Amino acid sequence: MNHDILKEIIFDQHEIIRKFKIVEREYSFDIKADYVLVGLRRAGKSTMLYKIVQDLVATGVDWNQIIYINFEDERLSDFKTSDFNDIIAVQSELSDKEGWFFLDELQNIDGWERFARRMADAKHHVFITGSNAKMLSSEIEKKLGGRYLTQYITPYNFREFLTANNVDFSSASISSTRGKGIIRRLFSDYFYYGGFPESIGLTDKRGYVASIYQKVLLGDIAGRHGIRNISGLRIMMKKIAEAVKDPLSYSKIHNILKTIGIDISKDTVIDYMRYAQESYLIFAIRNYFSKIVDRETIPKYYYNDNGLLNLFLTDEDSRLLENIVAIKLHNRYEDVYYLKSSDTDIDFFIPETGTAIQVAYSLKGTAYEREIKAIKNGFKSVKEMKKAAIITYEEEKTIDLDGVSINVIPVWKWLLTNLAD
Repeated sequence: MNHDILKEIIFDQHEIIRKFKIVEREYSFDIKADYVLVGLRRAGKSTMLYKIVQDLVATGVDWNQIIYINFEDERLSDFKTSDFNDIIAVQSELSDKEGWFFLDELQNIDGWERFARRMADAKHHVFITGSNAKMLSSEIEKKLGGRYLTQYITPYNFREFLTANNVDFSSASISSTRGKGIIRRLFSDYFYYGGFPESIGLTDKRGYVASIYQKVLLGDIAGRHGIRNISGLRIMMKKIAEAVKDPLSYSKIHNILKTIGIDISKDTVIDYMRYAQESYLIFAIRNYFSKIVDRETIPKYYYNDNGLLNLFLTDEDSRLLENIVAIKLHNRYEDVYYLKSSDTDIDFFIPETGTAIQVAYSLKGTAYEREIKAIKNGFKSVKEMKKAAIITYEEEKTIDLDGVSINVIPVWKWLLTNLAD
């Protein structure tokens, strides 16, 4: 590979990173470790690399030590496995100090995993991102043999979303009439259109989210796995969206598709569901009470961004509300369950903290008695349950339940906390 071309690519990338405005995100990296960044398309993986570069330069690392290469650059269209050595050689030509290597969309080059392993074994500093269509977290662990840490990058959480919109969410701002009004107005956008970083400032947010969905569906799922029944796949994803909040077995989704004339086998349904999870489009939360096999086969499914889910729904704010709560819990805790038995029905349970969470759009009318009864039954049935909260769209108060305080909190305020309850 021509070294002058590689240097041109590196220097051009330096200029992009220098000028790029970075929104602070709630991630931290051990600079002594090597990383692979994975996650939903357009969640901000490349931007995260820019942030790491800017932080390194701020600590005194020279720009000539930064080797940032985006392998989607057309100047690398003829790049071959044998050219990887030229990257190391160019770094030595640019600086006599250790290099920091940022390899974006590395999966475009056949044999990338061997080079990545060699770089880690040689104790280089390496950060990698890749397309979900060819680089999934489960495969990375196998191909890189534990040499890299995997960091899952999500679309903005609500705190990051407000930061990106230059909105103050301090305690003082939340307490003021004007500050609260601004936050709640921005929350409406976040609630319906999600947290994809590049959607901020766009007029057609829904169209942007729809384009991401199409890329995931057609590229990361159908293209990667050679699916020809695109219509069946599309309808299945719509039915999953319409079932958010409800347990959904493979048999149930298979029967739903069968009744509307979609002729795919149950095994194919299982494969499609797995592909959708591997592409970070959806995730599953399982029943704490279920046997191990049932936990795997009768979960509740949620979309990894509210904007994606909202593509399929009309006047379904209660599903969007539960989905946005599920996203935060799923991203924060390793183990999150729902509780479902003959006498218990709790939306979410976090064993780590002993917290039960009910989600109710409103507690008006019969909803109050229903949610309180569910929490009472939860305390009776689950000895690990120590506390509970109810998340609503806008209502807020404290309920005394047999000496236990139940916090009722509006979802926008709950999303700004670092706590489960």
